[in-house]
Amino acid sequence: MRILHVLDHGLPLQSGYTFRTRAILKAQEAMGWTVAGVTGPRHTRGGASPETVDGLDFYRTPIAGGVRRGGVIGEAAGLVAFARAIETAADAFRPDLLHAHSPALGALAARWVARRRGLPLVYEIRAFWEDAAVGNGTGREGSARYHATRALENLAVARADAVAVICDGLRRDLLARGVPADKVMVSPNGVDLRLFGTPAPRDEALAAELGLPGAEVIGFIGSFYDYEGLDDLIAAMPALVADRPLVRLLLVGGGPTEQALRAQAAASPVADAIRFVGRVPHDRVERYYGLVDILAYPRKAMRLTELVTPLKPLEAMAQGRLVAASDVGGHRELIRDGETGTLFAPDDSAAIARALGGLLADRSGWAARREKARTFVERERNWSLNIRHYQPVYQRLIGAASKVNPWSPRIFA
Repeated sequence: MRILHVLDHGLPLQSGYTFRTRAILKAQEAMGWTVAGVTGPRHTRGGASPETVDGLDFYRTPIAGGVRRGGVIGEAAGLVAFARAIETAADAFRPDLLHAHSPALGALAARWVARRRGLPLVYEIRAFWEDAAVGNGTGREGSARYHATRALENLAVARADAVAVICDGLRRDLLARGVPADKVMVSPNGVDLRLFGTPAPRDEALAAELGLPGAEVIGFIGSFYDYEGLDDLIAAMPALVADRPLVRLLLVGGGPTEQALRAQAAASPVADAIRFVGRVPHDRVERYYGLVDILAYPRKAMRLTELVTPLKPLEAMAQGRLVAASDVGGHRELIRDGETGTLFAPDDSAAIARALGGLLADRSGWAARREKARTFVERERNWSLNIRHYQPVYQRLIGAASKVNPWSPRIFA
Protein backbone atom coordinates (compact mmCIF):
# COMPACT_ATOMS: atom_id res chain seq x y z
CA MET A 1 0.00 0.00 0.00
CA ARG A 2 1.08 3.55 -0.75
CA ILE A 3 -0.23 6.10 1.77
CA LEU A 4 0.13 9.87 1.41
CA HIS A 5 -0.36 11.65 4.75
CA VAL A 6 -1.75 15.18 4.61
CA LEU A 7 -0.37 17.18 7.55
CA ASP A 8 -0.73 20.61 9.08
CA HIS A 9 3.02 20.56 9.81
CA GLY A 10 5.74 17.98 10.21
CA LEU A 11 9.38 17.25 10.87
CA PRO A 12 11.83 18.89 11.40
CA LEU A 13 9.44 20.91 13.62
CA GLN A 14 9.05 19.29 17.04
CA SER A 15 5.67 19.00 18.74
CA GLY A 16 3.30 16.34 20.00
CA TYR A 17 1.68 16.50 16.56
CA THR A 18 4.92 15.78 14.69
CA PHE A 19 5.96 13.05 17.13
CA ARG A 20 2.65 11.19 16.63
CA THR A 21 3.04 11.63 12.87
CA ARG A 22 6.57 10.29 12.93
CA ALA A 23 5.46 7.28 14.97
CA ILE A 24 2.64 6.48 12.53
CA LEU A 25 4.81 6.78 9.43
CA LYS A 26 7.70 4.78 10.90
CA ALA A 27 5.34 2.03 12.11
CA GLN A 28 3.62 1.87 8.71
CA GLU A 29 6.98 1.56 7.00
CA ALA A 30 7.80 -1.31 9.36
CA MET A 31 4.57 -2.97 8.16
CA GLY A 32 5.97 -2.87 4.62
CA TRP A 33 3.82 0.03 3.42
CA THR A 34 5.22 2.95 1.41
CA VAL A 35 4.49 6.33 2.99
CA ALA A 36 5.12 10.02 2.49
CA GLY A 37 3.74 13.26 3.91
CA VAL A 38 2.68 16.61 2.49
CA THR A 39 2.67 19.58 4.87
CA GLY A 40 0.44 22.65 4.71
CA PRO A 41 1.09 26.40 4.59
CA ARG A 42 1.53 26.60 8.39
CA HIS A 43 4.70 24.52 8.12
CA THR A 44 7.23 27.32 8.07
CA ARG A 45 10.44 25.32 8.29
CA GLY A 46 11.81 23.03 5.68
CA GLY A 47 13.88 22.86 2.55
CA ALA A 48 13.21 21.61 -0.94
CA SER A 49 10.11 19.67 -1.89
CA PRO A 50 10.31 16.73 -1.54
CA GLU A 51 12.55 16.79 1.52
CA THR A 52 13.79 13.78 3.49
CA VAL A 53 13.84 14.21 7.27
CA ASP A 54 14.66 11.34 9.66
CA GLY A 55 14.35 8.95 6.74
CA LEU A 56 10.82 10.15 5.86
CA ASP A 57 9.83 12.00 2.68
CA PHE A 58 7.80 15.20 2.89
CA TYR A 59 6.35 17.35 0.15
CA ARG A 60 5.86 21.04 1.04
CA THR A 61 3.24 23.69 0.30
CA PRO A 62 4.82 26.86 -1.11
CA ILE A 63 3.94 29.90 1.03
CA ALA A 64 2.07 32.38 -1.16
CA GLY A 65 1.62 36.03 -0.20
CA GLY A 66 -2.10 35.68 0.48
CA VAL A 67 -1.48 32.91 3.00
CA ARG A 68 0.45 35.31 5.23
CA ARG A 69 -2.45 37.79 5.45
CA GLY A 70 -4.40 35.73 7.96
CA GLY A 71 -8.17 35.89 8.46
CA VAL A 72 -10.65 34.54 5.95
CA ILE A 73 -8.57 35.63 2.94
CA GLY A 74 -5.46 34.00 4.31
CA GLU A 75 -7.28 30.76 5.16
CA ALA A 76 -8.83 30.63 1.69
CA ALA A 77 -5.48 31.26 0.01
CA GLY A 78 -3.91 28.61 2.22
CA LEU A 79 -6.63 26.10 1.37
CA VAL A 80 -6.07 26.56 -2.37
CA ALA A 81 -2.28 26.43 -2.02
CA PHE A 82 -2.53 23.30 0.12
CA ALA A 83 -4.84 21.56 -2.37
CA ARG A 84 -2.43 22.31 -5.20
CA ALA A 85 0.49 20.97 -3.17
CA ILE A 86 -1.45 17.80 -2.31
CA GLU A 87 -2.26 17.20 -5.97
CA THR A 88 1.36 17.79 -6.96
CA ALA A 89 2.50 15.35 -4.28
CA ALA A 90 -0.14 12.81 -5.28
CA ASP A 91 0.89 12.97 -8.95
CA ALA A 92 4.52 12.39 -7.96
CA PHE A 93 3.94 9.77 -5.24
CA ARG A 94 0.89 8.03 -6.74
CA PRO A 95 -0.74 6.89 -3.48
CA ASP A 96 -3.48 4.31 -3.07
CA LEU A 97 -5.08 6.43 -0.33
CA LEU A 98 -4.94 9.90 1.22
CA HIS A 99 -4.78 10.07 5.03
CA ALA A 100 -5.45 13.63 6.23
CA HIS A 101 -4.74 14.67 9.81
CA SER A 102 -6.53 17.47 11.64
CA PRO A 103 -7.25 20.36 11.55
CA ALA A 104 -10.22 20.27 9.21
CA LEU A 105 -8.82 22.51 6.47
CA GLY A 106 -6.28 19.83 5.59
CA ALA A 107 -9.06 17.28 5.22
CA LEU A 108 -11.08 19.64 3.02
CA ALA A 109 -8.06 20.34 0.80
CA ALA A 110 -7.37 16.60 0.60
CA ARG A 111 -10.99 15.87 -0.28
CA TRP A 112 -10.72 18.20 -3.27
CA VAL A 113 -7.81 16.12 -4.59
CA ALA A 114 -9.34 12.77 -3.59
CA ARG A 115 -12.47 13.54 -5.59
CA ARG A 116 -10.48 14.60 -8.68
CA ARG A 117 -8.15 11.61 -8.50
CA GLY A 118 -10.67 8.97 -7.45
CA LEU A 119 -8.74 8.26 -4.25
CA PRO A 120 -10.23 7.21 -0.89
CA LEU A 121 -9.76 9.63 2.02
CA VAL A 122 -9.29 8.92 5.71
CA TYR A 123 -9.60 11.93 8.03
CA GLU A 124 -7.90 11.60 11.42
CA ILE A 125 -8.98 13.91 14.25
CA ARG A 126 -6.51 14.49 17.07
CA ALA A 127 -8.64 17.24 18.63
CA PHE A 128 -11.67 19.14 17.43
CA TRP A 129 -10.46 22.35 15.81
CA GLU A 130 -12.94 24.54 17.68
CA ASP A 131 -11.97 23.11 21.09
CA ALA A 132 -8.25 23.30 20.35
CA ALA A 133 -8.67 27.04 19.66
CA VAL A 134 -10.32 27.50 23.06
CA GLY A 135 -7.58 25.47 24.71
CA ASN A 136 -4.72 27.50 23.25
CA GLY A 137 -6.41 30.82 23.93
CA THR A 138 -7.23 31.82 20.33
CA GLY A 139 -10.97 31.13 20.53
CA ARG A 140 -13.96 31.31 22.84
CA GLU A 141 -16.51 28.55 23.31
CA GLY A 142 -19.92 29.51 21.95
CA SER A 143 -18.62 32.36 19.75
CA ALA A 144 -19.57 32.76 16.08
CA ARG A 145 -16.08 31.63 15.12
CA TYR A 146 -16.43 28.56 17.35
CA HIS A 147 -19.67 27.51 15.64
CA ALA A 148 -18.24 28.22 12.16
CA THR A 149 -15.19 26.10 12.90
CA ARG A 150 -17.39 23.32 14.26
CA ALA A 151 -19.38 23.41 11.03
CA LEU A 152 -16.20 23.03 8.99
CA GLU A 153 -15.18 20.09 11.19
CA ASN A 154 -18.56 18.44 10.59
CA LEU A 155 -18.19 19.06 6.84
CA ALA A 156 -14.75 17.45 6.78
CA VAL A 157 -16.10 14.40 8.64
CA ALA A 158 -19.06 14.10 6.29
CA ARG A 159 -16.88 14.20 3.17
CA ALA A 160 -14.29 11.70 4.36
CA ASP A 161 -14.68 8.02 3.50
CA ALA A 162 -13.61 7.00 7.01
CA VAL A 163 -12.72 8.87 10.19
CA ALA A 164 -10.05 7.99 12.74
CA VAL A 165 -9.91 9.53 16.22
CA ILE A 166 -7.25 9.22 18.90
CA CYS A 167 -9.52 8.31 21.81
CA ASP A 168 -12.97 7.17 22.83
CA GLY A 169 -13.99 10.65 24.02
CA LEU A 170 -13.76 11.99 20.46
CA ARG A 171 -15.54 8.91 19.09
CA ARG A 172 -18.47 9.36 21.47
CA ASP A 173 -18.76 13.02 20.54
CA LEU A 174 -18.89 12.20 16.82
CA LEU A 175 -21.57 9.56 17.39
CA ALA A 176 -23.60 12.16 19.30
CA ARG A 177 -23.34 14.39 16.22
CA GLY A 178 -24.94 11.66 14.14
CA VAL A 179 -21.86 10.19 12.48
CA PRO A 180 -22.43 6.47 11.77
CA ALA A 181 -20.53 4.21 14.15
CA ASP A 182 -19.12 2.08 11.32
CA LYS A 183 -17.46 5.17 9.83
CA VAL A 184 -15.36 5.91 12.94
CA MET A 185 -12.31 4.00 14.19
CA VAL A 186 -10.08 4.69 17.19
CA SER A 187 -6.32 4.87 16.66
CA PRO A 188 -5.11 5.69 20.17
CA ASN A 189 -2.04 7.68 21.11
CA GLY A 190 0.91 5.41 21.59
CA VAL A 191 4.63 5.21 22.21
CA ASP A 192 7.37 4.09 19.88
CA LEU A 193 9.12 1.73 22.27
CA ARG A 194 12.20 1.79 20.06
CA LEU A 195 12.62 5.40 21.22
CA PHE A 196 11.15 5.20 24.74
CA GLY A 197 11.51 1.51 25.44
CA THR A 198 14.48 1.61 27.79
CA PRO A 199 14.31 3.86 30.88
CA ALA A 200 17.30 6.18 31.02
CA PRO A 201 19.69 5.91 33.97
CA ARG A 202 19.91 8.89 36.27
CA ASP A 203 22.34 11.46 34.86
CA GLU A 204 24.15 12.67 37.98
CA ALA A 205 26.04 15.36 36.09
CA LEU A 206 22.79 16.82 34.78
CA ALA A 207 21.22 16.57 38.24
CA ALA A 208 24.15 18.54 39.69
CA GLU A 209 23.90 21.12 36.92
CA LEU A 210 20.23 21.68 37.78
CA GLY A 211 20.80 21.69 41.54
CA LEU A 212 18.85 18.46 42.11
CA PRO A 213 21.18 16.11 44.04
CA GLY A 214 19.22 14.60 46.92
CA ALA A 215 15.99 16.24 45.80
CA GLU A 216 12.52 14.70 45.42
CA VAL A 217 11.71 15.77 41.88
CA ILE A 218 8.26 16.53 40.49
CA GLY A 219 8.43 17.03 36.73
CA PHE A 220 6.46 18.19 33.73
CA ILE A 221 7.80 17.59 30.22
CA GLY A 222 5.73 19.02 27.38
CA SER A 223 4.23 22.17 25.89
CA PHE A 224 3.19 25.12 28.04
CA TYR A 225 -0.45 25.89 27.24
CA ASP A 226 -3.02 27.30 29.65
CA TYR A 227 -5.08 24.10 29.59
CA GLU A 228 -2.09 22.12 30.92
CA GLY A 229 -2.72 23.69 34.35
CA LEU A 230 0.94 24.40 35.14
CA ASP A 231 -0.10 27.53 37.04
CA ASP A 232 -1.96 25.22 39.46
CA LEU A 233 1.13 23.04 39.80
CA ILE A 234 3.32 26.05 40.62
CA ALA A 235 0.66 27.25 43.09
CA ALA A 236 0.83 23.86 44.84
CA MET A 237 4.55 24.13 45.49
CA PRO A 238 4.55 26.24 48.72
CA ALA A 239 2.35 23.71 50.54
CA LEU A 240 4.33 20.80 49.11
CA VAL A 241 7.71 22.28 50.10
CA ALA A 242 6.44 23.18 53.57
CA ASP A 243 5.65 19.51 54.13
CA ARG A 244 8.67 18.11 52.24
CA PRO A 245 11.55 20.61 52.05
CA LEU A 246 13.55 18.60 49.51
CA VAL A 247 10.85 18.74 46.81
CA ARG A 248 11.83 20.47 43.57
CA LEU A 249 9.72 21.16 40.47
CA LEU A 250 11.38 20.60 37.07
CA LEU A 251 9.58 22.15 34.07
CA VAL A 252 10.91 21.06 30.67
CA GLY A 253 9.46 22.62 27.52
CA GLY A 254 8.00 25.91 26.39
CA GLY A 255 4.99 27.52 24.81
CA PRO A 256 2.57 30.46 24.93
CA THR A 257 2.29 30.62 28.74
CA GLU A 258 6.01 30.28 29.49
CA GLN A 259 6.66 33.91 30.41
CA ALA A 260 3.58 34.08 32.66
CA LEU A 261 4.63 30.86 34.39
CA ARG A 262 8.19 32.11 34.90
CA ALA A 263 6.81 35.30 36.45
CA GLN A 264 4.50 33.31 38.72
CA ALA A 265 7.38 31.08 39.81
CA ALA A 266 9.67 34.05 40.45
CA ALA A 267 7.00 35.57 42.75
CA SER A 268 6.48 32.29 44.63
CA PRO A 269 7.80 32.06 48.21
CA VAL A 270 9.52 28.84 47.09
CA ALA A 271 10.97 30.24 43.86
CA ASP A 272 14.30 28.53 44.52
CA ALA A 273 12.54 25.15 44.38
CA ILE A 274 11.30 25.63 40.80
CA ARG A 275 13.51 24.96 37.75
CA PHE A 276 12.77 25.92 34.14
CA VAL A 277 14.86 24.08 31.55
CA GLY A 278 13.38 25.33 28.27
CA ARG A 279 12.78 23.23 25.19
CA VAL A 280 14.84 20.07 24.81
CA PRO A 281 15.42 18.11 21.55
CA HIS A 282 13.32 14.96 21.51
CA ASP A 283 16.38 12.71 21.29
CA ARG A 284 17.68 14.15 24.58
CA VAL A 285 14.51 14.26 26.62
CA GLU A 286 15.15 10.84 28.20
CA ARG A 287 17.93 12.43 30.29
CA TYR A 288 15.32 14.58 32.00
CA TYR A 289 12.83 11.75 32.49
CA GLY A 290 15.63 9.96 34.35
CA LEU A 291 15.80 12.78 36.94
CA VAL A 292 12.10 12.82 37.81
CA ASP A 293 10.39 10.85 40.56
CA ILE A 294 6.80 11.79 39.63
CA LEU A 295 5.57 13.23 36.34
CA ALA A 296 2.62 15.57 37.01
CA TYR A 297 -0.06 16.46 34.45
CA PRO A 298 -2.51 18.92 36.07
CA ARG A 299 -4.74 19.62 33.05
CA LYS A 300 -7.69 21.93 33.65
CA ALA A 301 -11.25 20.68 33.26
CA MET A 302 -12.69 21.79 29.89
CA ARG A 303 -14.09 20.21 26.72
CA LEU A 304 -10.65 19.77 25.18
CA THR A 305 -9.18 17.90 28.16
CA GLU A 306 -12.33 15.88 28.78
CA LEU A 307 -12.39 14.61 25.19
CA VAL A 308 -8.72 14.29 24.21
CA THR A 309 -6.00 11.99 25.53
CA PRO A 310 -2.48 13.42 25.81
CA LEU A 311 0.70 11.69 24.69
CA LYS A 312 3.17 12.65 27.41
CA PRO A 313 1.80 10.46 30.25
CA LEU A 314 2.31 7.44 28.00
CA GLU A 315 5.93 8.40 27.38
CA ALA A 316 6.40 8.76 31.15
CA MET A 317 4.89 5.32 31.76
CA ALA A 318 7.18 3.81 29.11
CA GLN A 319 10.11 5.41 30.90
CA GLY A 320 9.17 3.75 34.17
CA ARG A 321 8.17 7.02 35.82
CA LEU A 322 5.33 7.41 38.31
CA VAL A 323 2.43 9.45 36.90
CA ALA A 324 -0.03 11.76 38.69
CA ALA A 325 -2.67 13.64 36.71
CA SER A 326 -5.89 15.60 37.04
CA ASP A 327 -9.12 13.63 36.98
CA VAL A 328 -10.37 14.63 33.51
CA GLY A 329 -11.75 12.41 30.77
CA GLY A 330 -8.62 12.34 28.65
CA HIS A 331 -6.52 11.15 31.59
CA ARG A 332 -9.08 8.58 32.72
CA GLU A 333 -8.65 6.76 29.39
CA LEU A 334 -4.96 6.29 30.21
CA ILE A 335 -4.69 6.03 34.00
CA ARG A 336 -6.35 3.69 36.47
CA ASP A 337 -6.30 5.55 39.77
CA GLY A 338 -4.24 3.73 42.36
CA GLU A 339 -3.07 1.08 39.86
CA THR A 340 -1.15 2.68 36.99
CA GLY A 341 -1.11 6.21 38.37
CA THR A 342 -2.81 8.74 40.63
CA LEU A 343 -5.70 11.05 39.75
CA PHE A 344 -6.43 14.28 41.64
CA ALA A 345 -9.15 16.93 41.38
CA PRO A 346 -8.56 19.38 38.50
CA ASP A 347 -8.17 23.15 39.01
CA ASP A 348 -7.22 22.62 42.65
CA SER A 349 -3.67 23.37 43.83
CA ALA A 350 -4.40 22.00 47.31
CA ALA A 351 -5.50 18.67 45.82
CA ILE A 352 -2.30 18.57 43.75
CA ALA A 353 -0.16 19.17 46.85
CA ARG A 354 -1.99 16.45 48.81
CA ALA A 355 -1.72 13.90 46.01
CA LEU A 356 1.97 14.49 45.30
CA GLY A 357 2.86 14.73 48.99
CA GLY A 358 1.07 11.48 49.71
CA LEU A 359 2.95 9.66 46.95
CA LEU A 360 6.31 10.97 48.14
CA ALA A 361 5.52 10.00 51.74
CA ASP A 362 4.79 6.36 50.89
CA ARG A 363 6.90 4.74 48.19
CA SER A 364 6.00 1.18 49.08
CA GLY A 365 3.79 0.65 46.02
CA TRP A 366 5.86 2.54 43.49
CA ALA A 367 7.57 -0.44 41.85
CA ALA A 368 4.30 -2.34 41.28
CA ARG A 369 2.56 0.74 39.92
CA ARG A 370 5.40 1.50 37.51
CA GLU A 371 5.37 -2.09 36.28
CA LYS A 372 1.60 -2.06 35.67
CA ALA A 373 1.86 1.25 33.81
CA ARG A 374 4.69 -0.03 31.67
CA THR A 375 2.76 -3.21 30.87
CA PHE A 376 -0.28 -1.12 29.86
CA VAL A 377 1.85 0.81 27.35
CA GLU A 378 3.43 -2.36 25.95
CA ARG A 379 0.10 -4.14 25.46
CA GLU A 380 -2.32 -1.34 24.59
CA ARG A 381 -0.35 1.78 23.55
CA ASN A 382 2.59 0.38 21.61
CA TRP A 383 2.75 1.83 18.08
CA SER A 384 3.93 -1.43 16.58
CA LEU A 385 0.51 -2.83 17.64
CA ASN A 386 -1.61 0.32 17.31
CA ILE A 387 -0.76 0.69 13.65
CA ARG A 388 -2.79 -2.42 12.85
CA HIS A 389 -6.02 -0.52 13.56
CA TYR A 390 -5.60 1.22 10.20
CA GLN A 391 -5.09 -1.90 8.10
CA PRO A 392 -8.69 -3.16 7.68
CA VAL A 393 -9.96 0.37 7.02
CA TYR A 394 -7.29 1.04 4.40
CA GLN A 395 -7.86 -2.31 2.71
CA ARG A 396 -11.63 -1.85 2.58
CA LEU A 397 -11.40 1.65 1.08
CA ILE A 398 -8.64 0.80 -1.39
CA GLY A 399 -10.52 -2.30 -2.47
CA ALA A 400 -13.66 -0.28 -3.13
CA ALA A 401 -11.70 2.27 -5.16
CA SER A 402 -9.64 -0.26 -7.13
CA LYS A 403 -12.21 -0.50 -9.92
CA VAL A 404 -11.36 3.06 -10.93
CA ASN A 405 -8.01 4.14 -12.42
CA PRO A 406 -7.23 7.37 -10.53
CA TRP A 407 -4.15 8.24 -12.58
CA SER A 408 -5.59 9.40 -15.88
CA PRO A 409 -4.04 12.84 -16.63
CA ARG A 410 -6.04 15.79 -15.34
CA ILE A 411 -5.38 19.50 -15.08
CA PHE A 412 -5.90 21.37 -11.80
CA ALA A 413 -8.42 24.16 -12.33
